[in-house]
Amino acid sequence: MIRVLNFFCVALAGLCCLALYHVSEQTRVARVKLTNVTHQIEAEHNTMSVLEAEWERVADPSRVQQLAQEKLGIGDATSARLASLDLLPRRGDENAPLNNSPLRDASATAPTVPLNPNLRQVAMHTGL
Repeated sequence: MIRVLNFFCVALAGLCCLALYHVSEQTRVARVKLTNVTHQIEAEHNTMSVLEAEWERVADPSRVQQLAQEKLGIGDATSARLASLDLLPRRGDENAPLNNSPLRDASATAPTVPLNPNLRQVAMHTGL
């Protein structure tokens, strides 16, 4: 009876060692996966910071203004806001508020964009 009890105790100790080894191996694998995911997250954060810096450079108002002047011919033109119709100069009125403004003879032209042939057909059918 003592021998059987000793055999079961030794077998139980062996099973406990195997279970402990299995748990430690699972922990090691999980730690390696966690390290890989942490490195991927850091790489994505670095990529995001680079993209944010690039976006700030691309969306810089001075750069957009420079491109608008170069590509579209849009410049800094002075503009005036009229709060009421009373501010509009009358013909021949020398004391009008905006009479000496450089915008007195201003005119604007909009560039025409060639239409896609499919859009031209749609425009013809719809009357646009």
